[in-house]
Amino acid sequence: MKKVARTEIPRKAIYRLSVYSRCLHRLENNGIRTVSSEILAKAAGVKPTQLRKDLTYFGQFGTRGLGYDVGQLIEMISERLGTKSLQPVVIVGIGNLGRALLSYRGFEQEGFEIVGAFDVSPSRCLPGNSSIKVQSMEKLPKIIDEHFVKMAVLCVPLTTAQEVANQLIEYGVVAILNFAPIVLSIPDEVTVNDVNLAMELENLSYFVNE
Repeated sequence: MKKVARTEIPRKAIYRLSVYSRCLHRLENNGIRTVSSEILAKAAGVKPTQLRKDLTYFGQFGTRGLGYDVGQLIEMISERLGTKSLQPVVIVGIGNLGRALLSYRGFEQEGFEIVGAFDVSPSRCLPGNSSIKVQSMEKLPKIIDEHFVKMAVLCVPLTTAQEVANQLIEYGVVAILNFAPIVLSIPDEVTVNDVNLAMELENLSYFVNE
């Protein structure tokens, strides 16, 4: 395969690459070694033309009439998404949502390792199914530094979300998954993905009531 210079991938395409990766892993687990763009696109819920366009970010590869090598494509997507090795992540705010995320067993299978959990009142956090101990916020910078953490999950109330986000950025975090219902003010070099469950339900409600 001919190597090409690394190009910037649009955010929507990155989401689709994640979907493709999951579809490819299912194919691999079922013993399938090659897949056509039509079959992979159908499994991912996109048009074949869209899939082929997204895969051009990796250069020209695949064999006409045979399709894509499943293992090769998994490795290429994992390398580009930065999940070939475990990415260290911290969770801040261990209420009901934070505790549920902390107990989730699938992160490592997806390429992420929860290396720390933090709360302003760690002693009041109810025990969950996780082996990770909830620590005080004072210990957050030490864990971020020791594990070279660049990603954080923010599950704090909206009243403290901006303050905690500022702390995370100050300590070196450059990517935040934000569950607080607030638009964070962050520097351009920091990436934030907002997850607002109420807004998602409102979106679904529109289609239910059409």
